[in-house]
Amino acid sequence: MMYYGHKAVRLLDGDREKWLAEDRPLQQFIPTYPPTMYQALEPDWGRRASRSDVLRAFGKDGVLLIDARPADMYSGESHPTTKYGGHIPGAINLPAKMELASDGSFTGWRVPTVDQDGTFKSHQELKGLFDGLGITSDKEIISYCLRGGLFTHAWFVLTELLRYPNVREYDRSWAEWGNLEDVPIET
Repeated sequence: MMYYGHKAVRLLDGDREKWLAEDRPLQQFIPTYPPTMYQALEPDWGRRASRSDVLRAFGKDGVLLIDARPADMYSGESHPTTKYGGHIPGAINLPAKMELASDGSFTGWRVPTVDQDGTFKSHQELKGLFDGLGITSDKEIISYCLRGGLFTHAWFVLTELLRYPNVREYDRSWAEWGNLEDVPIET
C-alpha cells in the first residue's frame, strides 16, 4: 500500500493468538462499505531494487544486502523451487525459521525481529540485532528473501521502526536470482 502512496497503513503488532489471549474483540459478520473512488499514486520505484541494482551493488562501499531466508536456504543446503541454492555474494543472513505443526505441516515463519508472542522486539533490541550484524543506518540496504514476505518484514522494521533512510526491496528475490545462469552465487 505504501508503495502506491497510501499513508494510513497499520500493522498488527503480534499474532492472532496474542489477540485472542488478550480477549480482544472479534466479529462474525462481513462488513459492507459504500462504494468509493480511490486513486492510488504512481508506484514509488525508489522502494524497489532490480537485478541490475543488485549487480551494481557488488563491491560498492556502503551497500549491504540482507537475505531474510532461513539459514539452510542461505547456505544452499535447501533451495525449494529454484535451480540453484546459496545466496547473493556478500549478503548478510537475517535468518527466519520455519515453524511446523506437530504433523509436520508448515504454519508460518518466525523472524528474529519479533518476540515469541509475535510482537516486535524493543527498539533497543532491534538496534542491537542489526548493529551486531553490521547493518547500520549509514548504509544503503537491499533486502531479499525467496518470494517477498520476509524481505518486506525486514524492510518494515528497518524503515518504519528503526528509521533507516535508505532501504529497498529486491522484489524478484531468490525466485529470480536462484534460477539465473549468469549471476554469481555463494554457498
